[in-house]
Amino acid sequence: MPASIVLGAQWGDEGKGKLVDRLAGEVSWVVRFQGGNNAGHTVVLGDRVIKLHLLPSGITRKECNLVLGDGMVIDPWVLRQELDNWLQQTGEDPSQSRLFISERAHIILPYHRMLDSLDEKIGTTGRGIGPTYADKINRIGLRFGDLSEVIGDVDWAETVAQRMNSDLSAAGAEGRIEAAQLAQEVAWIHDTFGQTVANTGVMLDNALKLGENVLLEGAQGCLLDIDQGTYPFVTSSVTSRGNATHGAGIHPGHIEQVIGIVKAYTTRVGAGPMPSELFDSDGDHMTDVGHEFGTTTGRRRRCGWLDLVVLRHANRVNGFTSMAMTKLDVLGGIDPLKICVGYRLDGKEIHEMPASSAALARCEPILIEMPGFPPEPLEVWLDLAKKADEEGLGYSALPSAAQAYIRHVENLLGVPITSVGIGPDRDATIERAD
Repeated sequence: MPASIVLGAQWGDEGKGKLVDRLAGEVSWVVRFQGGNNAGHTVVLGDRVIKLHLLPSGITRKECNLVLGDGMVIDPWVLRQELDNWLQQTGEDPSQSRLFISERAHIILPYHRMLDSLDEKIGTTGRGIGPTYADKINRIGLRFGDLSEVIGDVDWAETVAQRMNSDLSAAGAEGRIEAAQLAQEVAWIHDTFGQTVANTGVMLDNALKLGENVLLEGAQGCLLDIDQGTYPFVTSSVTSRGNATHGAGIHPGHIEQVIGIVKAYTTRVGAGPMPSELFDSDGDHMTDVGHEFGTTTGRRRRCGWLDLVVLRHANRVNGFTSMAMTKLDVLGGIDPLKICVGYRLDGKEIHEMPASSAALARCEPILIEMPGFPPEPLEVWLDLAKKADEEGLGYSALPSAAQAYIRHVENLLGVPITSVGIGPDRDATIERAD
């Protein structure tokens, strides 16, 4: 049954958008199954840089249908702006033809953004994601499929506004919600997206029964998973394989492959422990050469050596059938390269992540060294990737030290790396020859 999942294997920002964009040329449907506009996927097509937050990365393939799935929380105003930007760039509005919003997806309202903006501990994006998921769990959220039921209901608007204002007051927020304004906003959302809302789970199930290929696109990464991540410094949803089909409204038996995306080094945004983090020139090199600034927030990402403890944890949770490594080119010019293979915690050597973030913060990385390889301009890496693809060279086109780095990660993790990115462009990717 032809469904595949693309997941982040670290703390997010691994380059999922680029891979989904490549794979979207082979599928009929691309589905976001969780998260909201706290995600940021970047796709580079020549001189065009496309930054996406809600729209699936398959948007660049006009024959590909797009789904915002059951497990998402969606800001309608951000979605409308993103669609308007796409219309301005391409002349197409996918919401009129190939974009479908799940009737079960929850709606981010201004109230949720106001609450989220008060966070000073976790380092959230402030986009209202957590408060919307909290309302979902508390069974008081608003879904797209419920819009028609509450439009014109004055009692509903007044009751909800009263609850929201009580929460805002208790949290110390200055703003308040007006019932009349809330009613107008709900009506606008319905008028704007009512024709786009659908029973997307049934649509996907029917497509799979007809033999169509479906790609499930995750947001964030495994270490930001609410259950399996570095709690409490995590996102508000389950980012891992177990939620992919559930958040899309189909059953897990449809899945053929699970592709984990791993950056050739490690980054994370926001607060929380990161044992392999660097505070020296090598870390600055990764930041500067890798342009490590968040797509959504613009915040500088923290950079460090590739962490195999993190990847083993992600693989155990997700069962990757293969992995795709991104940004290998960024390591060019660092010598020696290092890989974290374990931690020292309170004088003891460990090889699995502790559940406690306080304990993880005390962990010191155990590092092995490997020879580095020289830097090259992006155009040289792109030409190398194109040559490797045209001549079927695979990884043999890479410098020998880069090849050794890939092989060593494969051996340590026990999962094949089937593609390697050596630049931001869609074509700057080398597929494994064997």
